[in-house]
Amino acid sequence: MTITAMTLRVPDELAPTIKAAAKSAGLSTNAYIVRAASRAATLDAARHLADLGLGKDLAGEGDTL
Repeated sequence: MTITAMTLRVPDELAPTIKAAAKSAGLSTNAYIVRAASRAATLDAARHLADLGLGKDLAGEGDTL
């Protein structure tokens, strides 16, 4: 896996909340933000599939062992 450095601008009033949440979750601030971005991207992709009407076609996939 390669890593790309990115600059993130966060409002001053939000930064302490993010740092505290990361600490509470036992994560670095970077890991916490990466996890949040990954979750958001996954939800956005799922919503896009649902908007295309593909959700019913995919229901049940991977539900069995």
